[in-house]
Amino acid sequence: MWRIIKARIKQGYRTLKYPQGEVVFPERFRGKPAINFDSKNIDKKFDTTDAVILKDALSVDLGKLLFNEDIKKACPLVYSQDHRMAVSKKEDLIFKNNELKLASALVEKTKRIFGRSLKLREVCAGSCNGCDSEIQALNNVVFDLSRFGIEFVASPRHADGLMVTGPVTRNMELALKKTYEAVADPKIVIAVGACAISGGPFYGSKEVRNGVDHLIPVDLYVPGCPPHPLTILDGLLRLLDKLEK
Repeated sequence: MWRIIKARIKQGYRTLKYPQGEVVFPERFRGKPAINFDSKNIDKKFDTTDAVILKDALSVDLGKLLFNEDIKKACPLVYSQDHRMAVSKKEDLIFKNNELKLASALVEKTKRIFGRSLKLREVCAGSCNGCDSEIQALNNVVFDLSRFGIEFVASPRHADGLMVTGPVTRNMELALKKTYEAVADPKIVIAVGACAISGGPFYGSKEVRNGVDHLIPVDLYVPGCPPHPLTILDGLLRLLDKLEK
């Protein structure tokens, strides 16, 4: 027993102070991209999800971006250590001029309802479980999601909204719709990861719906493949207006 107590004391305080203070990510972390938007040297054969857009000017759809290394061969792109990428509208995922309109708070009436306690039902709609693993990590001692009043529940009947991963396969369409209908109004929907936003690497397949918002309305888009737990948490706190201005 004493060995356990001594080990716990040695471990110290493990929970991040986030959102206070700076977060130090490992060098391999792939956050919000930085792009040379003046470049015209685009090689689309390395852009398997059509994330790179070249019309009048170069832009990148963060909802389709897989945050992989191959995309660097398609356009001049580097990854920063900025984890803040969640947005409220799908069109805001179109990244140009190195500016991104981050998620805004819910309308005042809805925010009053969810501001102190938000219960979410997580739905895996055909994902590889990468995003689900990052969501699960939010519950561990490091991120400690529940300290913000946000918790996951087992039934949509007890939930205020849904957190959805995966491209929504044909077999999951009806299940997702029924789960959404089972949540009482008002409710919110959060699409986590490239698959839930646009279909991800399965984009264009006949077996998927290329994202959640083809079936149900979405209030928060969290890009990444998979997104870091702090990217998800940042989006949630912005939605609930719990970040200092």
